[in-house]
Order: sequence, then structure tokens, then C-alpha cells
Amino acid sequence: MSRAAKPRPARGRRTFLAVAVLAGGALAGAGPASAEGATGPSAPPCSHSRLVANSAERVGADGVRIVVINEGPGPCVLEGHPTLALAGQGSPDRNRPLSVVRQGAARPVRLGVGGAAETRVSFTPVLGEAGGYCASGAEPFVAPSTVVGIAGGHLQLGPDDGGAFALCGTTVRATAFRAAS
Repeated sequence: MSRAAKPRPARGRRTFLAVAVLAGGALAGAGPASAEGATGPSAPPCSHSRLVANSAERVGADGVRIVVINEGPGPCVLEGHPTLALAGQGSPDRNRPLSVVRQGAARPVRLGVGGAAETRVSFTPVLGEAGGYCASGAEPFVAPSTVVGIAGGHLQLGPDDGGAFALCGTTVRATAFRAAS
């Protein structure tokens, strides 16, 4: 008794079908270059050289909102949390690296040219007036600017009100980057 051969799909047809499905999925996710907040495999990761930021916008007494903008030449994808340091009066020995507690899950944010993403940074503020003090007993630290680590590089920013950053301790909290609102 001989076995009847089972029909098998041709290998070439399976490969073509798989390639067609993958290509269709890649093209469907590409979207227009200005679709902020959407992810798409066609955009490369953002590099710091294409991102700009003007200042850190104060949000209450204990936080700042930092917005970065993609200057192009094309769309890119930004993902993750920033690193931060306070920059003291142009002197490296007065700089203070900060420990960042990450808030929220990092998700890819697709930035078209001109598209913006934001992170919110909060900290323990210095209390009182001029001399200021920390409720914890820590030494207050005041600096005119912050250095934001993003996409493999650094951006140095001052507060939008022209003041200085004043905080207690060396720990800040930062949200993951998301499409700017």
C-alpha cells in the first residue's frame, strides 16, 4: 500500500505572501510626516542635533515643562526619559548631576518636521525667600540653567521667567516624552 502524497503549498507562494503582508503593514504604518504622536517604522530615531528647545517653562513652584521640537530634515521618533543636571555659573565644579526618577512608561512619539514632544520635571523646591532653606535640612542648590540629556546629546536651558533653578536634594522626577499638548 502506498501513501497518497499530501498536497503542499508551493514555498515560493508562502514567501511572497509573507513579504506582501510585511510590506503592506510597513506602508500602512508610515503615515504623513506631520502625524505627531503616531508611531511609524519609516521614521528613524531622533538625534539631538535635530532637536531644539528654547526654555524650561515653570509649572508651579516645584516643576518645569520642557518642550523639544524636531527641526528636520524629516520625521523622527523620540522615546524615553531625559537625564538632567544643574549647570552652575559656567564652572564645571559647580555643576550638579541629578538622579531622575522616571514617571510613566516610555512610548515612541513620532515627530514630523516642526512636531513637538514634552517632558515634565518636578523637584523639591527651596522654601522661604532670598536665603531659602530645605525642610529636609539639605543644602539648597541654585543654578541659572539645566542641562537636559536627550537623544544622545545635551541641551542647556534656562527657566522661561529669567530666574534660576532652586531645589533641595539631587533627585527629580521626570515624565516620559509624549506629544506636546
